[in-house]
Amino acid sequence: MNLHEYQAKEILRRFDVPAPRGEVAHSVSEARRAAEKLGGDHFAVKAQIHAGGRGKGGGIKIAKSLKEVEAHAKALLGSFLITPQTGAEGKKVRKIYIEEASRIKREFYLSFVLNRALSRPALIVSAEGGMDIEEVAKEKPDAVSRLAIDPLGGILGFHIRQAAGRLALEKKEAKALGQTLRKLYRAFTSCDMSLLEINPLILTREGDLLCLDAKIALDDNALFRHPDLALLRDPEEEDPMEREARKRDLNYIKLDGSIGCMVNGAGLAMATMDMIKAYGAEPANFLDVGGGASREKVADAFRILLSDPKVKAILVNIFGGIMRCDLLAEGVCEAAKETALHVPLIVRLAGTRAEEGRQILERSDLALLAASSLKDAAEKAVAQL
Repeated sequence: MNLHEYQAKEILRRFDVPAPRGEVAHSVSEARRAAEKLGGDHFAVKAQIHAGGRGKGGGIKIAKSLKEVEAHAKALLGSFLITPQTGAEGKKVRKIYIEEASRIKREFYLSFVLNRALSRPALIVSAEGGMDIEEVAKEKPDAVSRLAIDPLGGILGFHIRQAAGRLALEKKEAKALGQTLRKLYRAFTSCDMSLLEINPLILTREGDLLCLDAKIALDDNALFRHPDLALLRDPEEEDPMEREARKRDLNYIKLDGSIGCMVNGAGLAMATMDMIKAYGAEPANFLDVGGGASREKVADAFRILLSDPKVKAILVNIFGGIMRCDLLAEGVCEAAKETALHVPLIVRLAGTRAEEGRQILERSDLALLAASSLKDAAEKAVAQL
């Protein structure tokens, strides 16, 4: 679950992480009141959307007066912000963050992520933080350092020394970095985050380290431990189909392709997507209905696939272990009739009661193509485009 910048900073303040003061606003009048409350004569006006690259897209403005705060707020609120991460359609700006401006001396990149290969957290730092960090990582990989963290030890002295060395910090600054790293890591682990990114972490002209921006992704599977954090979900920032799938307890991620996939099991789903790409097409989604899905759940999944206008064919690939293929077939038939199936349907069934499932599909009025293997299914699906 992704959070807005202002929400991320609210969480970090609980752990005493240094960050500029700010207020969220939903209207021009609220923006002015927020700036008046902060005081001063320079402010940052930041669009709040679930996408990076806001600065490149014009979503972060500096205001030198209350009048400019109002002007920037008026221009941003209700607009569609296009960044390198939003796609050409952009994302609608429904709220902004008014923050006191900072006098920046240097910018750094810092993040905590999960290194799944090592099964432990990792600290990533770079002396070249800011809007171009993606290009830095691509063109100058040596400028980005990755340090593995033992969960039993947490942030240790050598982590701080190595990070401070890569950032070329002086002794006083390195000490402040150590304090900040420990606080950030405590936030990362305590809140079950999968990502905590600070870009940029800045050194001000006054010599302070501040988290100028913050991006947090929470582990959905751990939200039951954090009911207060679960309330921070912003449904308006999520794809409508992904939102509907979550209500139905389906693992669904929308993609940009044209072949809808319905599979049981994440590994089989990934293999199905890979096979579609191998035959020259793109999957429209990741959809895992789970190993023990009911007929109703399968029908819900089918409706979601058919609601995507980009889907030109549907590939159903089921291996019946816990799941019975005959129940899946009944769910497919039910949903297809209710939604007036209008795209080619390719079905591959294997495992528990697969023959019974195939018979149910054959007796239905559905125009479908049966596949004998994953390779056959992918080839037939791509041929329908």
